[in-house]
Amino acid sequence: MLVIRAEQMEVFEQVSRRRFEDEMMAHSKAFSPRLCEVIGDEPLHAAARSAIARAERYGFTNRGPIRLFIELMFLCGSAFDTDPQYAAAGQFLRASGDQMHRAQQLHEWHNDYLERVSGPGAVNVYNALSELLSFARLPLTIDQEDLTGGLLREMKRIFPTKAAFVGEAGMTAIIDESTAEAERYGFEGVRPAVLLAVLKFALGHGCTDSPLYPWIVQVLQGPEIFSPAARAAHLEDKAITWLEDVVAGNREGSQS
Repeated sequence: MLVIRAEQMEVFEQVSRRRFEDEMMAHSKAFSPRLCEVIGDEPLHAAARSAIARAERYGFTNRGPIRLFIELMFLCGSAFDTDPQYAAAGQFLRASGDQMHRAQQLHEWHNDYLERVSGPGAVNVYNALSELLSFARLPLTIDQEDLTGGLLREMKRIFPTKAAFVGEAGMTAIIDESTAEAERYGFEGVRPAVLLAVLKFALGHGCTDSPLYPWIVQVLQGPEIFSPAARAAHLEDKAITWLEDVVAGNREGSQS
């Protein structure tokens, strides 16, 4: 009789999990090719591994629900499940009941988001990133006294379909979160808080601690820049470079 020792089972499980992670990486590249190209394989694998673990915490263990969770990570950010912009998605995940039923509710929400926010071929997303790039390059026109109102107006202008979908309550929560985070990093003035807010609005509220955006994490948490002012300036430079890469790649792709 064949006897499989516990350590052999552990190896089999590790190999099977790695294969599943690789499969999810391949799916991610097909689902969001330009973003995956900009991210690179190592951060992408870390993001897939993190998303699988996060999905499992909600009882998602089947292939379909986990794949849906990963697609939503690319659409709405790696922490979409706790993002105030996507309260309904979090409610479906945290509800009681069978994972397939909850995944079906999440799938319907996902399709609604694609239709109302992303548009055909994610055209609205890339238009918004192009608008965000222009916004980041220009002098700031938002005053401290009207930070929330000014940011709400810019969010609606930069990404109107998402602003309509999220609503002012969700956007205001992102602004408040960004302001508090800017204070934790010791950032002074309005510009760093505005930058964090528009990044969180566009990329998800977890983008400052996400494997999808290691350039943000490295700037905010890395030890190489000690001055808050230098860190904020470096984040802005990195954001512009990243947006330029994504926007340029999308233009090239649309012309080919």
